[in-house]
Amino acid sequence: MIDIGSNLTSESFKNDLPEVIQRAKKQGVSAIIATGTSAESSISAQQLATNYPQYLYSTAGVHPHEADHYNDQTEKTLCELVASKSRKHIVAVGETGLDYYRNFSTQDNQIRAFESQIQLAKDSQLPLFLHEREAFKDFYSIVKAHYHSLTNKAVVHCFTGNQEALKAYLDLGLYIGITGWISDKKRGENLRHIIRYAPLERLMIETDAPYLTPQQKGIKALLPQHRRNEPCSLKFTAEKLAECLDIKTQTLIEATTKTTCDFFNLDQAASEHDFEEKAS
Repeated sequence: MIDIGSNLTSESFKNDLPEVIQRAKKQGVSAIIATGTSAESSISAQQLATNYPQYLYSTAGVHPHEADHYNDQTEKTLCELVASKSRKHIVAVGETGLDYYRNFSTQDNQIRAFESQIQLAKDSQLPLFLHEREAFKDFYSIVKAHYHSLTNKAVVHCFTGNQEALKAYLDLGLYIGITGWISDKKRGENLRHIIRYAPLERLMIETDAPYLTPQQKGIKALLPQHRRNEPCSLKFTAEKLAECLDIKTQTLIEATTKTTCDFFNLDQAASEHDFEEKAS
């Protein structure tokens, strides 16, 4: 199984990343995509990926929270990253999109940065790793306006929206990323109800670590720092999503792994050794 979004450049991982990765491997995580959320973290994520070839991959982009700092130099840095010799480690443009929940950056700047990164995805022929929170109308309008001219695909990561948004994204052709949010007793209730309307082949799983720790029995025993989520918790999200879809967990894992490898053009080796280390 593959974690399509983990914030491994976070300060919370700086002292024990090798151990974090080892725990993930032992729990059957066959690959991790480290999320870039700023120019600096995109560089760091790419560097991490070079240290763990065919296990860590990365994205290059600027999160909407950081959009106020998006300028010509930022755009240049991202362009250089996706055009670099290490491009093979960078598998998507993002995390980019709109977040009106807190508006840490102005909405105008969020839109400007978002559209710039959509153009980067077009130019680089990379898929988009998208973020949307409380911004459905503007987000959908922008993506719809550009989607026909994208040469690759797009995934709405950490989906937490309503049924209307889910249907709109699926109808447009987008993929959906599911996190530990789905196991949250209160916040995840609606998601658990509506996710069954999504085709299995359009779903992927992620941790968004160190955030969104799954709320299931056994999770505290797995995580050394129970307030910090890790990629090793991915199996809990897989189990809960499979339960919501009324399918076996292994079926869910096999399907999402294949979808992820195809979507991000990952080495198929990432899908061939699920649970090997766990079983050894």
